[in-house]
Amino acid sequence: MPQSVYAIDFGTSNTVITRWNPVTQQPETLSLDGLSLTLEQNPPLVPSLVYVKDGAAGEIVAGQQVRDRGLDLAQDARFFRNFKRGIGVDIQGFLPSLDGRNITFEQVGQWFLTQVIQQIVARDPDVGSLVFTVPVDSFETYRLWLSGVCQSLSIDQVRMLDEPTAAALGYGLDAAQRLLVIDFGGGTLDMSLVQLEKPSSASTKPLGFLLKFGQRTLTDSAQKPSMAKVLAKAGQNLGGADIDHWLVDYFAERQGLVSSPLTLRLAERLKIRLSQATEATEAYFDDATLESYELSLTRDRFHEILQQNQFFDRLAETFSQVLRQARRQGVELEDIDAVLLVGGTAQIPAVKTWVEEYFPADKVRAERPFEAIAQGALQVGQGIEVRDFLYHSYGIRFWDRRNRRHSWHPIIREGQPYPMEKPVELVLGASMENQPSIELVIGELGSETGGTEVYFEGDRLVTRPVGGGTPQVKPLNDSDSARSIASLNPPGFPGSDRIKVLFWVDRERLLRITVEDLLTAQTLLENRVVAQLR
Repeated sequence: MPQSVYAIDFGTSNTVITRWNPVTQQPETLSLDGLSLTLEQNPPLVPSLVYVKDGAAGEIVAGQQVRDRGLDLAQDARFFRNFKRGIGVDIQGFLPSLDGRNITFEQVGQWFLTQVIQQIVARDPDVGSLVFTVPVDSFETYRLWLSGVCQSLSIDQVRMLDEPTAAALGYGLDAAQRLLVIDFGGGTLDMSLVQLEKPSSASTKPLGFLLKFGQRTLTDSAQKPSMAKVLAKAGQNLGGADIDHWLVDYFAERQGLVSSPLTLRLAERLKIRLSQATEATEAYFDDATLESYELSLTRDRFHEILQQNQFFDRLAETFSQVLRQARRQGVELEDIDAVLLVGGTAQIPAVKTWVEEYFPADKVRAERPFEAIAQGALQVGQGIEVRDFLYHSYGIRFWDRRNRRHSWHPIIREGQPYPMEKPVELVLGASMENQPSIELVIGELGSETGGTEVYFEGDRLVTRPVGGGTPQVKPLNDSDSARSIASLNPPGFPGSDRIKVLFWVDRERLLRITVEDLLTAQTLLENRVVAQLR
């Protein structure tokens, strides 16, 4: 019996699970008992919520069950929402210790996904392949975390695919089109320019970024793969969760509204209703103070709140990054054939209006905002091949004498296709007398044009843009055992070149180096993996 292929679009606010139906040869979106919304909703969504009943035992409540039991309405340290955006980033703030165990966002995310996957396997023991979608703005630590979660799964094959690329595939558009995908969900804004190419008769290899291989494979070698080539992409931590907080702040200033899980829920409802109506009202009753509020908002005032929080400026900044990358490849604005809006935040009318300032209305499509990503991800198991490039730059740390601080020199720039055809060469010398070895710290560089800081404000997880000039950096090998790349025998002296280092990225996104001693003509390291760019 052929094995089943599933895809999981793990979102900040909601998660979507899809399955490839071998009978209809079409994707279908699943409703999971207890986890998905209990109301008749199309499509069924799993709220990305977790309540920790027993942290030591890993006993949790997840998804819609959290709301059904009212566990999300009180100020309770055991309740977690928006935890996806804290995974793999440096958080400034406090996370609780529950039942003698320190809780991290990574642990909460693992608990949530484990609940989802266990229910999938319980209803279908023949699960053979899972495809996860990931934001384009995630540092590689997020991908490493997700691959770690997958290592405990008894599933043969696990793949990853960028969310915007999956959305392009999910809309099922014709080949030979350039598509701008704007994926705007609860926690992230991702824009990706994707080229859909015609099937190649010369290529029959399986697609996808494989994290884990098992004994069985799912590739139909008789099926010729199509191609989705990522031309440009950019993103940042901005989404519906931020807007909910802006609305609560607005009502706090105007009406003295206190921020709580309940008022955040009301703000979210107002935001959703304003996507369908020009004005909306939500009633609020505080059981503790016996006070009631009526929260009313017009779409015009909502637009002003977005402007005051630099919402459209950040949209324009991300769009400019995509256009700059595209123009380096000879693609102009008018060369884009269609714009796909996906994610709940993309349904805000002001977002569509902003997009139509750049594109004619007949190029903008928004009819599949929630399912396109998860259903498109299933295509990687059905003969679609995806080419991609590195989203971040990678560099080495050096001492900046002028500014008296460490800085970073890029060696592999963002936008570099992989596997690399030619390595990058770097020649280094000793910096002191009788130097016994040479060390290199390699880092993943964030955007040099600015980035997003994720931090705590009280118990509230928020984000804010930071200025450009100094990129955010994630060191990849900053440990005693990993920094040293060359032992020098005889020792080195300043004033002359001593070693040559070749850097390249292979098909599996592994950064490799070869080190040659120029004095002794010896190869000190050959084809050594120094960092995993996942």
